[in-house]
Amino acid sequence: MTEDVAEAVVRQWREAAPSAVLLDGFHALKHALRFGAEVRLTVASDRKAVLALARELADDLSDVLAESVVEIPAHALRELVPRAHTTAVAALAVRRGARANADRLVRLPRPAPVVVLDNPRNLGNVGAVVRLAAGFGATGVVTTGDMDPWHPNVVRAGAGLHYATAVERRSLDALPPGPLYVLDPEGEDIRSVKIPDDALVAFGSERHGISPELRARATRLVALPMRPQVSSYNLATSVAMALFHWGGPPRPA
Repeated sequence: MTEDVAEAVVRQWREAAPSAVLLDGFHALKHALRFGAEVRLTVASDRKAVLALARELADDLSDVLAESVVEIPAHALRELVPRAHTTAVAALAVRRGARANADRLVRLPRPAPVVVLDNPRNLGNVGAVVRLAAGFGATGVVTTGDMDPWHPNVVRAGAGLHYATAVERRSLDALPPGPLYVLDPEGEDIRSVKIPDDALVAFGSERHGISPELRARATRLVALPMRPQVSSYNLATSVAMALFHWGGPPRPA
């Protein structure tokens, strides 16, 4: 690639980046493509290495990536993505529209619960929850509070799986319909409770737990089993335990 072409690609990236979703690393790009993301631009400092990864880990995407990956110098990639993934590839994608997410979240009956994170504070935790929700086949992840669940660090931690489930930020007054099951230490042992498919399963923030406002709306309070004197589980761990108890995706035939 000539220097002029590389500069044009870098300029195109910078113009598109403010309104786009950053897919940082091969796995984020792979998942986003598999679940229908509209990827606008893909750059790498070693195109051959990326295509070799595709052949090894995602052969279903080899042809797509062969047509779309543009090689730029390593220093240019570091300028565009200061914390570039070790796979040295990044892409810009269109954020899934709020209407498309809303259609999935409000439709009843739902085939799987919606995870509600009440005012989460840790970007990495939110990304880990999105990844869990995608893996378990949850309908979506809804956050309350001021954190953007599509923040680049959340998408990075979620490995691009925002496109595999519905991820939205909403106010408490605009939560999707359905019975509200709130995780709370004073609730019933979750092992004695059946979580319905159309439930909202709500988890409190890492520091303050569930808010009084959301707790007051609960259809049912449920608690995870925990050894006395242990204060709490990690947020993503709690979500994983609750979704595993719900049941997860159907078993292969």
